Amino acid sequence: MNTEFFIYWIVAIIGMFITCIVLVLAAGYMVFLERRGLALFQDRYGPNRVGPFGLLQPIADALKLLTKEFFTPHFADRWLYMLAPRLVVFAVLVSFTVIPLAPGISWASGLNIGLLLILALSSLHIYGVFLGGWASHSQYSQLGSIRTIAQLISYELAMGLSLLGVVILAGSFSIDDIIKAQTIPYIFLQPIGFVIFFLAGIAETHRLPFDMPEAENELAAGYNTEYGGMAFAMFFLGEYLGIILISALTTVLFLGGWHGPFVEDWPWLGAVWLLLKVACILFFFVWMRASVPRTRYDQLMNFGWKYLLPLSLLNVIATALICSFWL
Repeated sequence: MNTEFFIYWIVAIIGMFITCIVLVLAAGYMVFLERRGLALFQDRYGPNRVGPFGLLQPIADALKLLTKEFFTPHFADRWLYMLAPRLVVFAVLVSFTVIPLAPGISWASGLNIGLLLILALSSLHIYGVFLGGWASHSQYSQLGSIRTIAQLISYELAMGLSLLGVVILAGSFSIDDIIKAQTIPYIFLQPIGFVIFFLAGIAETHRLPFDMPEAENELAAGYNTEYGGMAFAMFFLGEYLGIILISALTTVLFLGGWHGPFVEDWPWLGAVWLLLKVACILFFFVWMRASVPRTRYDQLMNFGWKYLLPLSLLNVIATALICSFWL
């Protein structure tokens, strides 16, 4: 028994290490694909010098950041300053443990509160952003963190309420149960919930048209103004991992997850279908950045509180009433 327990934890630790490496590489190459995609949309060259077709550019960028000096401003709170970027990356990485890659393939497939865990970890991400701005003891950073926290809290409410319709239909907070219940993808049964969740996800990841936290022409760089080297890179690593996480959540909650043709005969095909759906949503993120202008901050807040939040409440009430009469 002790030997089996020991082997289990050795395999689990190795698996988690490999998963983290894969996700970090995925985030790095997401940056590369975004730069190439933006170049395509804007009719110009993207990164194409380092390696064949520029494929080694993310590796070169990572090596450059690793060789940069890591400094802590003398006026910063050293320990909180160092904790903030690590907290951002940790919150996003742990969220991936409840995302099933294929039938029965997930680190926490038996967790019956997986959706609640993801929402809790998204709140932990807010603390990382707040500490990054506050611990820097810089006015620009503090203004950026205040703006970011207001945005995240405002859109997190609408995001959480948009998911209640999915929970009502599936009857569970388990991601696995939600996927299995989608004989019809929930994008057709919850179109309003899908739109609200996706818009809130864009705001949560600070992407255009909601990239207020990094409004360079207004706040220099936002909450990470005083960061450099790998600490600076970890904030952006968390951002791009967040984009992949929102795309994966949209897939598993509204697009059927790993459901697709021939999955019943070959379960491993579920991973292929899930990754294809995630890739389509990631492309949409790039498309939006290339074509949508940034909103004003007052427009951003008004849209979240006056439109998305009431609409998400109406969607929950309507879903509950329809399910009580017809299910």
